[in-house]
Amino acid sequence: MLTVRHAVRAATVEAGFGLVDQTRIVTAASELARNAYIHGGGGTLAIEQLHATGRRGLRLTVRDEGPGIPDLETALTDGFTTGAGLGHGLGGARRLMHEFSVHSTDGEGTTVVAARWNGR
Repeated sequence: MLTVRHAVRAATVEAGFGLVDQTRIVTAASELARNAYIHGGGGTLAIEQLHATGRRGLRLTVRDEGPGIPDLETALTDGFTTGAGLGHGLGGARRLMHEFSVHSTDGEGTTVVAARWNGR
């Protein structure tokens, strides 16, 4: 998880995010990576710099090949947890980002794509 945090922090600095937004993005990435590790047996993280009409941003794509999320609506509910966690996982990560989508297929895994824009 530490590698994820460092890579995402470096990408936020490169994209020109301030400290508060850096923390938001790193926290979201940590939650998503933790979910992929615990529930999906591991996964991948892609970090993409975004550029659009004078704005910069960052897109995180987290994929795993785990069992999928059986009830996505419930999993996105604030306070939902499947274990000893605080229940900030998907719902918390969604609140920290400007754009957020989840695609999960039973038995095939989950992909989460989240983006945050600078200067918004």
